[in-house]
Amino acid sequence: MGYILWVLIHCLGLIIICNNGVEASHKAYMHLQSTPAVNVKQVHRTGYHFQPTKHWINDPNGPMYYNGIYHLFYQYNPKGAVWGNIVWAHSVSKDLINWKKLDPAIYPSKPFDQYGCWSGSATILPGNKPVILYTGIIDKNNTQVQNYAIPADLSDPYLTKWIKPDNNPLIVADISVNKTAFRDPTTAWWSGDDGHWRISIGGRRRERGMAFLYRSRDFVHWVKAKHPLHSRGGTGNWECPDFFPVSVFGKNGLDTSFVGSGIKYVLKVSLDVTRYEYYTLGTYSNEKDRYVPDKGMIDGWNGLRYDYGNFYASKSFFDPSKNRRILWGWANESDSTADDVKKGWAGIQLIPRTILLDPNGKQLLQWPIEEVETLRGKKVELSNRKLVNGEKIEIKGITAAQADVDVVFSFDSLDKAEPFDSNWDRYDAQKLCSQKGSTVEGGLGPFGILTLASENLEEYTPVFFRVFKAKDEHIVLMCSDATRSTLKEGNGAYRPSFAGFVDVDLTEKKLSLRSLIDNSVVESFGVGGKTCITSRVYPTLAIYGNAHLYAFNNGTQTIKIDSLNAWSMNKPLKMNQ
Repeated sequence: MGYILWVLIHCLGLIIICNNGVEASHKAYMHLQSTPAVNVKQVHRTGYHFQPTKHWINDPNGPMYYNGIYHLFYQYNPKGAVWGNIVWAHSVSKDLINWKKLDPAIYPSKPFDQYGCWSGSATILPGNKPVILYTGIIDKNNTQVQNYAIPADLSDPYLTKWIKPDNNPLIVADISVNKTAFRDPTTAWWSGDDGHWRISIGGRRRERGMAFLYRSRDFVHWVKAKHPLHSRGGTGNWECPDFFPVSVFGKNGLDTSFVGSGIKYVLKVSLDVTRYEYYTLGTYSNEKDRYVPDKGMIDGWNGLRYDYGNFYASKSFFDPSKNRRILWGWANESDSTADDVKKGWAGIQLIPRTILLDPNGKQLLQWPIEEVETLRGKKVELSNRKLVNGEKIEIKGITAAQADVDVVFSFDSLDKAEPFDSNWDRYDAQKLCSQKGSTVEGGLGPFGILTLASENLEEYTPVFFRVFKAKDEHIVLMCSDATRSTLKEGNGAYRPSFAGFVDVDLTEKKLSLRSLIDNSVVESFGVGGKTCITSRVYPTLAIYGNAHLYAFNNGTQTIKIDSLNAWSMNKPLKMNQ
């Protein structure tokens, strides 16, 4: 009596396959999974983002810093440019910019993972011993268990080979857990109070998203807590949970096991249904083993996101070499599957970001790691330049297809801010952006930059602000709009008007924007990283030397560019060769 139910999710054209209650979050193209790339097409490949030389990648897994080396594992199909045949690929770096490819660290080979080695995390145990926890698929019904792997030789600086001991699996779902939605163990945290390690594992109970909690004294024998770390009704399956502390007062990151005063906790989950990531800030105590979001936090689909664009399955880690927490995130392609197969590759990891608590205590701030600045080449500058309504100026002298742009806009008055219609959805910035695009004249905005633009603007991806006036406050909309990014037509492409609201004090009448532009990706950071948006785009004219960059204003309020700094971005010396 088996049946297959195809549920088309509106946001990404994602298809969830349900077969007798089994669910998986990637569409399986069985006939394409093992079709290797013959000729890898270079058009639209990134210049300075992390990606393998060919084929499919997705979730970043188990990032860590160990004995002077950064490690990144990631879900990878070594046989084709669509999801399938997944292994834990492994790359190492000394600077997070240049990467050396190693052999896969984990791949299906034993009964506890013979049908798949899915996502997980790394933890450094006492004695400076790293261990990986990952989800194994044990049968054709997609039954998920939690396994561990350890380095074969701790003296090997690259930790090239990993062993999967035969006492796996460590954790098997009990009768109360949906065993086909039980995955992605977090980095473990230690409590000296009771001598236990703790991890969380994502899942769901009916439509309630769950962050299950497990405890262990020895990292081998794990017991499920009576209550989850946290859960929320109506949110669907939780994937790739991440749980860590952030400092309320300091500028440094914190180790996952840090305990002390002046901290908040972050719980991030990736929602299978929406394919977006959401986080809350809150409190946690080992005694109660409960995470409680702060009062006023929206815990669900309208909540805070790391990124309001193409960004998923993220994973953070603490970098003790610079006392910072670093976030990795995956950006899938927005083109069709047929295009992915044709070009021979799919997916990138976005530029790693540092994570800090905003001084307002209500959200996180994200910013590209400082190492990316070592790739900056030729620089152009602009300052004190006014932009009247309908004006645009070209930023010349750099490689616009591969650039880093940092600009501060200012305005003399807020009086021309458009009224925020009370009928608009305060939480649906993307819908508002689709109605109020970069060419729709406003009062205070739209103003920003036109990235990956063709000379005559047949193609462009605008990143911009628009300011509205609500009853008691001003509302700032930030957009990264891919709807005009390409002249290419084709089924299966996804070109949304990504957007988010920016919680910012406009007393100084300034808004800042930084965008990392890299051939087919635009990563944008509004107001010091309060709101971040990533777009994947595929221009046909605005490629390589034919790409242009403009600053523009289509609002009746005159805008001034206080400062604009833009750099050509060089390629790393080594990217996964």
